Amino acid sequence: MPDGFPNRKPRTLRDATALAEAGLVPRDAVPGLDRLVRTYAIAVSPAVQALIDPADPASDPVARQYIPDMAELDTRPQEVSDPTADAPFTPVKGVVHRYPDRALLKPLLACPVYCRFCFRREVVGPDGGLLSEAELDAALDWFAGMPTVREAILTGGDPMMLSSRRLAHIVRRLSEMPHLDIIRIHSRVPVAAPERVTADLLDALGTEKALFLCVHANHAREFSASARTALKALAGAGVALLGQSVLLRGVNDDPEALAALFRAMLAARVKPYYLHQLDRAPGTARFEVPIAEGRAILRALRGRLTGLAWPTYVLDLPDGAGKAPLGPDFAQEDGGDWVVEGPLDGIAHRHGGALTKAGGSGPLCKEN
Repeated sequence: MPDGFPNRKPRTLRDATALAEAGLVPRDAVPGLDRLVRTYAIAVSPAVQALIDPADPASDPVARQYIPDMAELDTRPQEVSDPTADAPFTPVKGVVHRYPDRALLKPLLACPVYCRFCFRREVVGPDGGLLSEAELDAALDWFAGMPTVREAILTGGDPMMLSSRRLAHIVRRLSEMPHLDIIRIHSRVPVAAPERVTADLLDALGTEKALFLCVHANHAREFSASARTALKALAGAGVALLGQSVLLRGVNDDPEALAALFRAMLAARVKPYYLHQLDRAPGTARFEVPIAEGRAILRALRGRLTGLAWPTYVLDLPDGAGKAPLGPDFAQEDGGDWVVEGPLDGIAHRHGGALTKAGGSGPLCKEN
């Protein structure tokens, strides 16, 4: 059995009855959740089940990410079905091209688990959304014909749910493109289904290109012993490991929980990369942490955590405008000087004006 609580059956739970039998939802919640699952898919893997406290799943920060709630059927006016604007930037099926130098490849729309806050929650599910051979070839041909694209980002769904053969085919095709410098894969598999990190999968990731795996995790407990073993194997195979997280109410919305998450990442050889502000997908309002609160949480961590643990806090803007960093800020300009708050002492320190004029090399005199 995976680490954690040992009384879970080793199968993925995919409906409300299975959740109730596992003690993760009350039995009287089953009829309502049966309606919910017709809109939003459910999947709770054995590895995730083993991390949930059976005594109080309703308040467990791991369970909150994966156990459905009837509040998901409450759509707010600010919520939209495509909050990151994939559709307008899809030149061919399975490709999203928003940034000039990189593009997404979505070879399938299935995941080992289904996050209740997912920004693609209306399209992901057990039917898989798998690109056909012809569709995949067309998507890869698009990358081959775009010399300005230097990075291919495999996402979905979860690319590591592909067969090792199909994943190897994709990595090989991308590796043959001389203009591509980087292949990046976004995945929950190392923490949610670490048993899938097999020798065959590691072989599938073999490439001379720079290959980064961006691991999605939101709570320190997700870095179980089996997850750490999987990540160690990936690192040993030459895969560079990054971490991405979402700031979530009831999961990691305080300095202690966020610090523990980032420390757990680093201990597992994963460099925290992005902390995302929640994307406003339908039915996700219960997870939102206001930006001002998120900035305050991160401000409280500056100076308490190594710089290695510091991700970029970002908001994905609507209409495909890109990811904007949200801070927090420690400096402001004042009369040509900069006033900078010390993270350790909380005191405002004045940093004098520039030593040289802009564009020049001579001294710049300044009276104090």
